[in-house]
Amino acid sequence: MPFFSIFLELRVPIYFPFEYPFWNRSFLGKIKKIKKRTHCFMDPEAGSVTRESRLKFYKATLCLAYQSFGVVYGDLSSSPLYVYKSTFSGRLRLHEEDDEILGVLSLVFWTLTLIPLCKYIIFVLGADDNGGTFALYSLLCRRAKLGLLSASDASDDDISAYNSGLPRKETVASSILKEFFDKYHSSRIVLLLLVLLGTSMVIGDGILTPSMSVLSAVNGIRIKAPSLHENYTVFIAGVILVGLFALQHFGTRNVGYLFAPILLAWLFCISVIGVYNTIYWNPHVVSALSPYYVYNFFKKAGKDGWSSLGGIVLCITGAEAMFADLGHFSQLSIRIAFTVIVYPCLVLAYMGEAAYLSKHKEDLQKSFYKAIPGKSN
Repeated sequence: MPFFSIFLELRVPIYFPFEYPFWNRSFLGKIKKIKKRTHCFMDPEAGSVTRESRLKFYKATLCLAYQSFGVVYGDLSSSPLYVYKSTFSGRLRLHEEDDEILGVLSLVFWTLTLIPLCKYIIFVLGADDNGGTFALYSLLCRRAKLGLLSASDASDDDISAYNSGLPRKETVASSILKEFFDKYHSSRIVLLLLVLLGTSMVIGDGILTPSMSVLSAVNGIRIKAPSLHENYTVFIAGVILVGLFALQHFGTRNVGYLFAPILLAWLFCISVIGVYNTIYWNPHVVSALSPYYVYNFFKKAGKDGWSSLGGIVLCITGAEAMFADLGHFSQLSIRIAFTVIVYPCLVLAYMGEAAYLSKHKEDLQKSFYKAIPGKSN
């Protein structure tokens, strides 16, 4: 199981801006043609919709959804390795009771629901300009003329996902913002700095997250081999990470097809274990899906509860990849993969771990591995 979770990190991309398809116009030209053909398949005014064209569209969408498992969801799916451990590693250790455990579960559930499911799947994916911070900035430069240059490259309009040919109406808010940026030229510099900051944070996430996930996975070996020194686990994790980043040049298509079945097997395993632990140890944890337990958590834990939110945020590590990788996939494929498979499997995994912890509070620092059914448990 520890080494199995290591493979999830083989697909972690380095999110350098120059890697985004936004910088490859020929690639975007092909994408645009595909989108136009897809639109014709689904537009009644474009002609009769044949059964063959619909089947091609559904097949292509499902194929992209399958590939996205191997590219997009590795970070997000490996978060159960360290969320509970990180959340209870600080001052929250003083509050290792059922109310706090159920409160953490409720926080994790609502964080997954509000940010990846509601924010990204429903709203953020709608801003489809091939994904990425620079892609959004380019959209502002082309449409709102907010770039540092006075003139915008007209040819860029041809590759934008928003170039639908329909007239666009400016809202009051957009007009006010545009006037503000026109009046204060220095605000455009601030906007560019914010874009660079956001890109730097994504790059940092692409480096730090694999390190956390791989190190957490390798540490799981010490459950079966307690004599293994911590320095050896760090060395093993370092060697694996070098190999992981060396594999990135094989490309999105190959990485997606190769590691998608690994991720699907991982999600299936942790969800089944979650269901087993929930039923066997504490079915009452299902009630923690109520937001009341969030209120009760902060009521009981106080300031210590607020200081533990950094561990809760780890449950959405890698969620930004759903938007950043839009240049490789489609909105519908990413939405199908997350809503149908990833989201329910993660919720079940977190529920099962919380059910186990409610009966084995002494295992909080090794809860993920200890919660796996076996003779040692």
